[in-house]
Amino acid sequence: MTVTIVGAQLGDEGKGGVVDLFGDDADVVARYQGGDNAGHTVVVGGDEYKLSLVPSGAVRGKTGVLGNGCVVNPETLFEEIDALRDRGLDPDVRVAERAHVILPYHRVLDGIEEEAKSDSDLDAGTTGRGIGPTYEDKAGRRGVRVGDLLDPDVLRDRLEYVVPQKRALYEDVYGGDAGEAFDVDALFEQYREYGDRIEEEGMAVDAGDYLADRIDGGDDVMLEGAQGTSLDIDHGVYPYVTSSNPTAGYAATGSGLGPTTIGRGEVVGVVKAYLSRVGTGPLPTELTGDDEELADYIREEGGEYGTVTGRPRRVGWLDVPMLRHAARANGFTGVALNHLDVLAGLEEVRVGHAYELDGETVETMPPTTERWGDCEPVLETFDGWPEFDPEAVADEGYDALPEAAREYVEYVEGELGVDVVAVGVGPGREETVVRRNPFDQ
Repeated sequence: MTVTIVGAQLGDEGKGGVVDLFGDDADVVARYQGGDNAGHTVVVGGDEYKLSLVPSGAVRGKTGVLGNGCVVNPETLFEEIDALRDRGLDPDVRVAERAHVILPYHRVLDGIEEEAKSDSDLDAGTTGRGIGPTYEDKAGRRGVRVGDLLDPDVLRDRLEYVVPQKRALYEDVYGGDAGEAFDVDALFEQYREYGDRIEEEGMAVDAGDYLADRIDGGDDVMLEGAQGTSLDIDHGVYPYVTSSNPTAGYAATGSGLGPTTIGRGEVVGVVKAYLSRVGTGPLPTELTGDDEELADYIREEGGEYGTVTGRPRRVGWLDVPMLRHAARANGFTGVALNHLDVLAGLEEVRVGHAYELDGETVETMPPTTERWGDCEPVLETFDGWPEFDPEAVADEGYDALPEAAREYVEYVEGELGVDVVAVGVGPGREETVVRRNPFDQ
């Protein structure tokens, strides 16, 4: 069977921890979109692993697959694999031959394009990792794929076609001085070496066939999305979005498995007990003005700084219309609610239950970001709950949570119409209350 893990908000919901939590029951963990802009942190036995490309399950000995919907920076991939090996692990990572490759010129152009937009309302706050330009080349049919790295003649042809275009863009439009990032010979030598290593280590696969064969053989597959639903290029707060589709529908496209295979499994949405995001754009429930001190407190308690960028995240109350939108777009069969401990000790906890828009109450996100920015949150207030020992609560189970915390959890369940299958009460995997394992159908 399959279990798909999807961010329900704006990324940073703790998806890596949920993948790690339920990953023991998976044989394969596959990422289906995104690249090394998607940081996730896994804590194992007190050791912290910060990954941006290698699937989370690889830390626990599962086979990790980067699907054809991903964009792959080979430099980052091998840096992470080598770093894990230096720490005594032996990650088994496979890469789809159909996945597109991030090249140095993508990163250069990403940075300069974002700088050009920095004084406008179109600044999306990208990580500068070349993700967007690589997906642009994929859609423009001028990309380089992992399979191309394995064939020197094809790689040379691809580079000789695309690199002069990129050099001209950089020099003639942006006035840059092109260097090795735009040199066909240098790129060919560097990326042919990456191809050799991929081939030598047996990493390249036809992802769809590989995953289908594993499932047919009785293995369980977990599909891991990056970012979150409201960063989806089709369903998110465009243009302040990523360049791919984190939503569950793309789990089929980006892995090569059929939608009926995905649909027979579980789809678990990951929700942070409040809201955070890196980057610009509207955020109706954001804590600003008189609430900035509270925002600082939550930011510090929750460690709200980007895994990849280190940038402080904006903080707000839970946005329930955003969650209703995510539940519909993804078809959640369950929700994992993280960071409940961060809110412990507050006198009261608030949520954005709905929006006020043009004198009407709206219960889901408007389709355009501009209209979302016009929304005023309709806030509901919950009693706060005292601080608690996360390990003790995890050991004793859900009923050990303070009553007010349980009311908060059950409010989320009622609004989304699905069970909260896990409650994160601390940063470690052992500090989670598991109410239902999605692999246990």
